[in-house]
Amino acid sequence: MPLLLVLLLLLPLPAEAWNAAGHRLVAALAWQEMQPQTRERVSALLRQHPDHARWLKRQQEPHDPAYGVFQEASTWPDEIRSDPRFHDADEPPTPLLPGFPNMLRQTHWHYRDEPGVRSEGEIDTRLEWLARELASGRAAGQVYALPWLLHLVADLHQPLHTGGRGDRGGNDFEIENPFNPKKPFMSLHAYWDDLPGPPWLRGKYLDEPLRRLAALERAPQGDVALWLEESREWLARQVYPDTPGTLLPLVTPEFHRRAQAIADARLAAAGRRLGRWLDQLLGPVPRAAGSR
Repeated sequence: MPLLLVLLLLLPLPAEAWNAAGHRLVAALAWQEMQPQTRERVSALLRQHPDHARWLKRQQEPHDPAYGVFQEASTWPDEIRSDPRFHDADEPPTPLLPGFPNMLRQTHWHYRDEPGVRSEGEIDTRLEWLARELASGRAAGQVYALPWLLHLVADLHQPLHTGGRGDRGGNDFEIENPFNPKKPFMSLHAYWDDLPGPPWLRGKYLDEPLRRLAALERAPQGDVALWLEESREWLARQVYPDTPGTLLPLVTPEFHRRAQAIADARLAAAGRRLGRWLDQLLGPVPRAAGSR
């Protein structure tokens, strides 16, 4: 392989979190977990969102479009990263559009770095704020908060969104991945993001992975602090490959199997917890944490 091509492949790409398939899977599990009254309330809120028509056009659930819209809404906070209507904090502001409180991409909401390594990221504190917005009863705040909460609960369960080794959550840690022939060299963060499956998965193509995740053991409900602690425990134990490859640390079959199992467990926990949390925040009769 020419040296220039190798160097280009090693360049870190901007990472998001779980890819779009991962977020749809978490949302789909949450939908299954929620009470019917909660589904009605979240669907009513999403219909008021300025981007509802985009989600409705893209969803592929033939029997229940509201279910498909719920899945598509969960990917929205990543999609606005490349949406020219929105801007980063260090860029000139874009025009404020109807229905939005601001046009910021809020990229620092998606993660929380480990104490003593970096002091960046707000995912845990933002989730708590979003929950208060949803429980407030203020429609404008609820409409804006709901897609963010759907997304960030999933992000918090991705271990590399909770720290790293001073490598920006694995974005600067390059690996050799023989399980992706199209991208044999990639960042560790991107590797974990893609474990849920191809990002285009939606509709009937989610059925099989949903059955696999739904069969996994239920995790205790807990709270944002527990979910953050769990992700950091996985991060410290089993997230980084340590087998030397041709150029970089190698993803071995054993590591890949273990990583897939961890990803499945985190996705399943995120989906069920999200559904129960939405019941508590928006359902007709709030339940005690962890009850089912």
